[in-house]
Amino acid sequence: MTPNPAAKYPAFVPINLTDRNWPGRTITQAPVWMSTDLRDGNQALFEPMNGEKKMRLFETLCAIGFKEIEIAFPSASETEFGFVRRLIEEKHIPDDVTIEVLTQAREPLIRRTFESIRGARQAIVHVYNATSKTFREQVFAMSKAEVVALAVDAVHLIRRLAEEMPETRITLEYSPELFTATELDFAKEICDAVTEAWGATPQRKVILNLPTTVEIASPNIYADQIEWMHKHLARRDSVLISLHPHNDRGTAVAAAELGLMAGADRVEGCLFGNGERTGNVDLVTLALNMYTQGVDPRLDFSDINALARTLEACTGMSIHPRHPYVGDLVFTAFSGSHQDAIKKGFAAQKADAPWAVPYLPIDPADLGRSYDSLIRVNSQSGKGGIAYLMENEHGVVMPRRLQVEFSGVVQKHTEAHGGEVTANEIWRLFSDTYLASRAPIDYRDYHLFERGNAQGIRLQIDINGVTHVLNGEGNGPINAAVHALKGAGINIQVRSYEERSMTPVGEDGNARACAFLEISGGDRPVCYGVGIDHNIVTASIKALLSGVNRLSPFLLPASDAEAA
Repeated sequence: MTPNPAAKYPAFVPINLTDRNWPGRTITQAPVWMSTDLRDGNQALFEPMNGEKKMRLFETLCAIGFKEIEIAFPSASETEFGFVRRLIEEKHIPDDVTIEVLTQAREPLIRRTFESIRGARQAIVHVYNATSKTFREQVFAMSKAEVVALAVDAVHLIRRLAEEMPETRITLEYSPELFTATELDFAKEICDAVTEAWGATPQRKVILNLPTTVEIASPNIYADQIEWMHKHLARRDSVLISLHPHNDRGTAVAAAELGLMAGADRVEGCLFGNGERTGNVDLVTLALNMYTQGVDPRLDFSDINALARTLEACTGMSIHPRHPYVGDLVFTAFSGSHQDAIKKGFAAQKADAPWAVPYLPIDPADLGRSYDSLIRVNSQSGKGGIAYLMENEHGVVMPRRLQVEFSGVVQKHTEAHGGEVTANEIWRLFSDTYLASRAPIDYRDYHLFERGNAQGIRLQIDINGVTHVLNGEGNGPINAAVHALKGAGINIQVRSYEERSMTPVGEDGNARACAFLEISGGDRPVCYGVGIDHNIVTASIKALLSGVNRLSPFLLPASDAEAA
């Protein structure tokens, strides 16, 4: 890198806009959207779309709700020309959709462009020429007057050709290419000349597209440029100001948002930011940013996964897993603290309340995204994420202290094996730790009976393969079982007990019960036991024995412990 970047890349000179209003504004309604996926997006592809892929994407754009779609640069090739003709002749264009075609300000190209749209109900003819000082002097060797004349002559020709095609309602769009690098007073001069040449009126507006053809300054500078034009353009009531931000500095979305606050009416861009170099502004991100602020974007992204797969199939490009809103991992939390906050947020979120779940600026369900992969577990995860997966995937709602205990089991596994742990793997670890029949104690059967005011139990278990029938009495089944175990020399205390129904229901349609017992052996370590059964008492007995097995090195007589 150069040791003196200021000499090689001088900073953009700020605009002297002392009465700027955009910083205090918010976006309160959606702009006019124009998709340029089939033109700007297509020409940026390593392998441009064929006719069938372009048709599929066109139909998708219509289904989403785009009413203006730039479909081609028809004078550029027979393929582009043929696609426009196919849309018109085969009547693929909905009545409420306006196609747009692009042309340079050259007579043969303009005439060829009009040939392509003959028979369309309505069309936007988008003409452009470069206006910046660099292009005027270095590329075209033209004066300002010559640049203005080129644009005006092109508009006069478009106006005549439009009059010769009364069956098609023609709208003019003009772009001073490299607007952001053009002197503002000259940009206004050429735009005003175009507006006058078209004879724009409030009923017959002209679209003035003011693009960041190459993003060369921060978004606030672009907003100042747009607001200056908004305030100084002639016939402002007869003009739609359109934005076409590119993403060379990575700030196209911000530039579009500030440009709308500065007075623009329309935005051009591509789905998921496809386009030349670093891409056009991402219309999905822009629209959904509005949605999260309570503004109806008037575009339907309720099945964003299907849209992503369609775009990938048509363009051959992959969407980054961290791409806003649509990436495969954008609604996925691996961090333990994030998982815990999300889990608590979901528990607190009421159906009729404003959305307020931590770390989720939008409800994934609004985009057709499920909650299945919302929380995933790796070595960075904590108890919250594990608890969420256990509850949502397997219907087990763990007490908080059990969450802490079991997270240690999962953490040990992830550190030993690395990578991500799936919900099924977590369930296997849970089953192996708490539910599996295991030595030294294996449950066989029990029978309850009444003994006066006490509850009696006859408990049959195997200890290291030897069957024992133990009797005990207590104030309930669990207490009776604790007393029964004393007959085998197993002395424990139950510190806490919880029982919960499991969801989803079992395969036979009956809900199962899940019992959690926290037990200790005197001053020995405290641990949990878990039992699952259709019968809550059976689940509780299984949970008790699960805990005893986990504490067996501390509880069994020496001979039994050694055998175990």
